[in-house]
Amino acid sequence: MSAPLRHHPAAFRRPAPGPSAQVAKLTVGVIGAGRVGATLGAALAAAGHRVVAATGRSGASKARLALLLPAASCRPAEAVARSAADLLLIAVPDDALAGVVAALAADGALRPGQVAVHTSGAHGLSVLAPAVRVGARPLALHPAMTFTGTPDDLGRLPGISYGVTAPTELRPLAARLVADLGGVPEWIGEADRPLYHAALAHGANHLVTLVNEAADRLRDAGVDRPEKVLAPLLRAALENALRLGDDALTGPVSRGDAGTVERHLAALAATAPEAVGPYLALARRTADRAVAAGRLRPVDAEPLLGVLGRDQTGVAA
Repeated sequence: MSAPLRHHPAAFRRPAPGPSAQVAKLTVGVIGAGRVGATLGAALAAAGHRVVAATGRSGASKARLALLLPAASCRPAEAVARSAADLLLIAVPDDALAGVVAALAADGALRPGQVAVHTSGAHGLSVLAPAVRVGARPLALHPAMTFTGTPDDLGRLPGISYGVTAPTELRPLAARLVADLGGVPEWIGEADRPLYHAALAHGANHLVTLVNEAADRLRDAGVDRPEKVLAPLLRAALENALRLGDDALTGPVSRGDAGTVERHLAALAATAPEAVGPYLALARRTADRAVAAGRLRPVDAEPLLGVLGRDQTGVAA
């Protein structure tokens, strides 16, 4: 669920002028006033671009538009596309993107020379083929950030990376847009978009699941406020992992403590059997990485791998 919308004046400060400050501003439309579309639209407006129209069907989307893009009129997608003289930002769910682009092209809502840019991490330029066939120019620009759909998001944009896939002739414009958003471009090849997105989803989305699983098990163990226990530990683990890579590994798997891991599995099987499979999968992968990094000797890993090779009933997998 999105966090409550609230006014946050500091979040709307315009970035300091950069190399693109003297370049003509763009007339922009936003299709999809979700968390990403509304935030990026607001950031483009703060950079001086004219965000003239946006779509918003649900009550939450309309409230987001009123707060983040008050100068933009709320219109249907085709009208937004026609009003976006220079740049059309399409920020819809991955699986809906192809249909939205195809419908806009079929309805004649796109025009030659207009830049059609989507924010999907999983898709590259090929999903924009219907727009290209009617003369629009394609651009994939994905912010490597998680969004709440509130003004607080604007304060998190400076310095983040954008996964960008662009034709050669559009690279200068793509770099300018990322600079206007206060970000840094990472140039991703068309064929590499799914792998790029899988890496981000695996790291960010599964991290949320992992943290909440750990919190649930602490509650099962009688801890009233698991977030107090986890916060310093997880912050240190994340910082160390980003700084040291596999050298940040600690704990029973990296030490080859098979007995401890076996007790973990028994406790999980008794209390939360649905958590055994994920624990095993992550412990096996952790063991593989610990051995490859030289953190765990193969001879010390053998008893541990024997434990991890059994299923939760104790039978060899």
